[in-house]
Amino acid sequence: MEAPDEELMLAYRDGDAGAFDTLYARHRGALFRYVLRGVKLRAVAEELYQEIWILVIEARKRYAPSARFTTWLYTIAHNRLVDHWRRKELALVAFDEDPPASAASDPARQAEAREALGRFARALEELPHAQREAFLLHEEAGLTALEIAAVTGSEAEAVKSRLRYAVAKLKAAVDDG
Repeated sequence: MEAPDEELMLAYRDGDAGAFDTLYARHRGALFRYVLRGVKLRAVAEELYQEIWILVIEARKRYAPSARFTTWLYTIAHNRLVDHWRRKELALVAFDEDPPASAASDPARQAEAREALGRFARALEELPHAQREAFLLHEEAGLTALEIAAVTGSEAEAVKSRLRYAVAKLKAAVDDG
């Protein structure tokens, strides 16, 4: 059975570098996607991503598992992104991805998938900041509404509402094709 993230962070706090390697491996993909979808340039995302992990390393001695590790990690990421947006006054940007592999063999399906992805990306970019952030924290980080509320300093009911509105708007955008 794999050790929970909180135990790994405590072990890392106490000097077990291997515990950090495990945490990093578990969370690197979702955390990077969250950061990448929050800024326009990949190079900026990579820089912020590294800064977030540096902040985790620097905060290890103060770590106390008062919430899930992912809540703590994404609070750090959220705060770093907010600082970045304030300084740079950047708008959030959606993402580009290839269509699903099942569509790759059929050019018509591939074109449809690209169009749907484009509609989704535009709709994601057009969401109000709070809805977009709640959606990305839920989808990328797998956080619950209560955890998103803790990360963003919002009420859980407000987060649930933001998620409902975001999903409805994104679904409508994709279905409008």
